Amino acid sequence: MKKTFLFTTLLLLVLAGCKKPTAEDTFEVTTNTDENGFTYESVSNDPTGLRLYTLENGLKVYLSQNKAEPKIQTFIPVRAGSVYDPADNTGLAHYLEHMVFKGTDEIGTQDWESEKVLLDSISNLYEMHKAEGDSDKKKAIYKQIDEVSNAASKLSIANEYDKMVSSLGAEGTNAWTWHEETVYVNKIPSNGLDKWLHVESERFSQLVLRIFHTELEAVYEEFNRGQDSDFRRAAYAMNDALFPKHPYGQQTTIGVSEHLKNPSMVAIHDYFNKYYVPNNMAIILVGDIDFDDTIKKVNDTFGKFEYKEVNHPERPTEDPLQGIVEREVFGPENERVNIAFRGKAMGSEDEIKVNLIDMILNNSTAGLIDLNLNKKQLVQGAGSYTQFLNDYGMHIFYGNPKSGQTLEEVKDLILGQIDEIKKGNFEEWLIDAVINDLKLSQMRNYENASNVAYDYVNAFVHFQDWKDRISMFDKMKKVSKQELVDFANSYYADNYVAVYKRQGEVKDLVKVENPGITPIELNRDKKSAFVANFEKMETPGLKPSFINYQEAIETVDLDGGQELAYVPNKLNDLMEMNIIFDMGSDHDKKLSLAVNYLKYLGTDTMTPDEVSQEFYKLGVDYGVTARNDQTILYLRGLRENLDKGLSLLEGLWDNAKSNQETYDKYVLSIAKSREDTKTDKGQILWNGLYSYGVYGENSRLRDIFTIAELKAMNPEELVNVVKDLKNYNHRFFYYGKDLEQAKSAIANNHKVGEIKPYPELKEYVHKETGDNVYFVNYDMVQAELLFLSKGDTFDPKHMAVSRLFNTYFGSGLSSIVFQELRESKSLAYSAFASYSNASKAGDPNYTYAYIGTQANKLNQAVESMLELMNNMPEAEDNFNSAKEATLKKLAAERTDKANIFWSFERMKKRGITENNKEEIYNSIKNMTLADLSTFFNENIKNGTYDVMVVGNKNDVDVKALAKLGEVQELDVDYLFNYETPMPIKD
Repeated sequence: MKKTFLFTTLLLLVLAGCKKPTAEDTFEVTTNTDENGFTYESVSNDPTGLRLYTLENGLKVYLSQNKAEPKIQTFIPVRAGSVYDPADNTGLAHYLEHMVFKGTDEIGTQDWESEKVLLDSISNLYEMHKAEGDSDKKKAIYKQIDEVSNAASKLSIANEYDKMVSSLGAEGTNAWTWHEETVYVNKIPSNGLDKWLHVESERFSQLVLRIFHTELEAVYEEFNRGQDSDFRRAAYAMNDALFPKHPYGQQTTIGVSEHLKNPSMVAIHDYFNKYYVPNNMAIILVGDIDFDDTIKKVNDTFGKFEYKEVNHPERPTEDPLQGIVEREVFGPENERVNIAFRGKAMGSEDEIKVNLIDMILNNSTAGLIDLNLNKKQLVQGAGSYTQFLNDYGMHIFYGNPKSGQTLEEVKDLILGQIDEIKKGNFEEWLIDAVINDLKLSQMRNYENASNVAYDYVNAFVHFQDWKDRISMFDKMKKVSKQELVDFANSYYADNYVAVYKRQGEVKDLVKVENPGITPIELNRDKKSAFVANFEKMETPGLKPSFINYQEAIETVDLDGGQELAYVPNKLNDLMEMNIIFDMGSDHDKKLSLAVNYLKYLGTDTMTPDEVSQEFYKLGVDYGVTARNDQTILYLRGLRENLDKGLSLLEGLWDNAKSNQETYDKYVLSIAKSREDTKTDKGQILWNGLYSYGVYGENSRLRDIFTIAELKAMNPEELVNVVKDLKNYNHRFFYYGKDLEQAKSAIANNHKVGEIKPYPELKEYVHKETGDNVYFVNYDMVQAELLFLSKGDTFDPKHMAVSRLFNTYFGSGLSSIVFQELRESKSLAYSAFASYSNASKAGDPNYTYAYIGTQANKLNQAVESMLELMNNMPEAEDNFNSAKEATLKKLAAERTDKANIFWSFERMKKRGITENNKEEIYNSIKNMTLADLSTFFNENIKNGTYDVMVVGNKNDVDVKALAKLGEVQELDVDYLFNYETPMPIKD
């Protein structure tokens, strides 16, 4: 039940207040007319309550209500992805996605007529640049492009689109491009719908390619990030082998380097004009909406767009795979094997059966791969997922090897589990359990408006009738075991692709010189006429809501002396039971080791497999989380099975049986995990180096057992650590419908003895930062830098101003850091900064800043970031926009469901006993730019920074980093304390 699908296609469940589908349900499409005379389709027994409108111009409008919070999840999908890229302009659809954020002839310009002349000149220069074969002449043309672009930037205004949607209080402003779609995303407060439609209808009315060459360089930095990802390289190799003809395999979404460096603005305009038309687009709105009012507003804005015939190009048909196709990919990250079977597309019978088989094999609890490979620790880890697109579908398996195990051995073990399906060696009850699991997962998912909206995106992009999507559950129930076995024998033949991602040097990296872009003008103090009029539009008020935690959380004392906190579930019949110990691995270093060992164990009467199967049959999931200062045992699932689930958990807890062989495998798994951590640059930067910057040598990250110490441990001792937990003080939190049922389940199943005090908490001291550069050598194209400065001890009074500061300065497309480092100087794809308040009273706050950049831009990136961190640009308009955005986000925030309890827990940890969000809101309301400047000068300017760097020392000028402090090249084993060699000295 923990499994995450890459694509949610099984739309089987209930939203709050909707009827659960049964075997008798029918899914009939009806045509209805609303009060304004607009017609829409609906489907009987639709768990999402969709109204699907089609405007006269062909635009599809998907509307669904979710009143949980005063927000609307918006998606604007376009059926235009990388499969439609011209063969000589790969990456075009993705680059176009970036440019749609740059404005129109009304948004983002001070003088369109003058700017247009310069943009036309730039377009012509790019055509010359593309056609020119002489490298020196190409550089000369690019220099002209840079000069004219700089002149054009004096007339443009950066990020006006983002400023407008941010002023609404929008969250998650972004977009994505993939094979068959480009999708634009915002989540807005419900009172901002009118203004959102106003700006979006203008945004999609035409394309203006301003600030083109700097954004192209940012896309190239995104390309570099892909080059530094072994996962992507393996995926590209797999698709290339699966689809030797089709663009799925022959055109990556990001494109090839040669095309990115030689773009055609003409081709991009042609693509936009061809595909960005209403009958090839949809508007998807899910949330706090009024149906009749909303469709009228959509029609008044997007209904003005003109219908235009769209012909999607025909894609090649693949020949059947002949035998087994194997590929090898090399890189520094840990090894992995991928196996992929190709089949029919979304909406086919394949989709139903492959998804069923996928869950029978890998549902994270009781699947064949889960029990026979993962739980038995025959591999380091294995799993599977499905992908269904317009032309083909895929079933993809992956596996990571144990130490000393070959990828071929992992592949054979996975194929062996597929063979079990082909032989029919699985229990028939597993089919029903899988369907119930899917129901449970979707019940959880559909509490969230964004998940519903995302499913609508998939239906639209893949030309799927909604009726067919929501009736899939009934179709699944009709599939017999024998049908699955027969299908498996035909589908999983010896005609698959296997990609072996091995450790080794990457041979095909593309490294290019720094083009030397002249920083463009941002014109923060300017404003287009469109924005000025946008700001005059009135927005209905949205009153913030500040929850009273004491009233929202009911607390009762149990007979055993424990406290039970309760928040009612008013949506559905799901429950969550938590047993909370306010002690963690800082109290007992063996605790996290012990609770993780528990998942491999059975009892004196049940095998480990039987434990997992019984939980799965109940529709209940269990787990244990061990944090630094807290341990939580939890149950989640169907409320009706709370008592049985708790009984099962308590039985495992009390009667867990250690096994030496299982423990030995567990230790080997830990050892392999440590080896894999050393190959992961994300772990090196954000875990290893970050922890070293905060604590130095004496950190909990480095305070670990050696493998020799782990091997010498008696596993029975770890089991006793888990069993002994009950003898420490603990409390309960229950989220569900029936408090009495929870009390009864605890009374029936949870027995405790005499309670003893917690062990002494080990403290880890935060070191001072400043004048240190910690460098780890890693084979990569980019270099990634993290600046870290220790601040003052946590003070609740900083919560308001720091939230506003982060919006203004360090996060989002309109932030100072993003504008300066990406928009103006083209130094990065990703750059951000934040003032981070400590999560615990008494701990210090930190300022951190991140940038990932091409290695030959490193010095410029460092200088630019430090300049910003010491001299915050002051822009009144940007500040006002950030303030308005922050206030509207706060007004639209709602704390609900189980998060009521967990939010209060986080506040209490900071020493706050009353909800302070109203205080934060009112404080921000009264803030000025001068207040923000004072905060910056007192808390961030002239901060003492440690700088953490991951990069290839053959490309990075390590000596140039010495001006930032003493450079220490750290061995990865030393960083994580897997071994203890001395640091490498220059």
